[in-house]
Amino acid sequence: QVQLVESGGGSVQAGGSLRLSCAASGYAYSFYFMGWFRQAPGKEREGVAAINTGFRETYYADSVKGRFTISQDNAKTTLYLQMNSLKPEDTAMYYCAAARWGGQPLSTRPYSYWGQGTQVTVSS
Repeated sequence: QVQLVESGGGSVQAGGSLRLSCAASGYAYSFYFMGWFRQAPGKEREGVAAINTGFRETYYADSVKGRFTISQDNAKTTLYLQMNSLKPEDTAMYYCAAARWGGQPLSTRPYSYWGQGTQVTVSS
């Protein structure tokens, strides 16, 4: 049984940093993509960053390029999202997700497994 558990969210001022973590269990080594998504109130869930777990290729939404970095530990059991230069518009619930198969890495469609989310709030 796959479980994804996020941690590391919180409240920061604009310009600050946070590091999100996602602990994966249950055949985590076999995921094709792992990614971070976010959803603000009244908005659709959007892809923020993703990583191809085999080739370690990374993908980022334009809105976070140069500010966020996705990474994974060597055991492929923990996913990270380092978020720097945070802006108020980054405020959202952040979700960790995992996909067994390929597809568009920043689309929700390939992802079958989701964590419960961790709240990130950035004040101006």
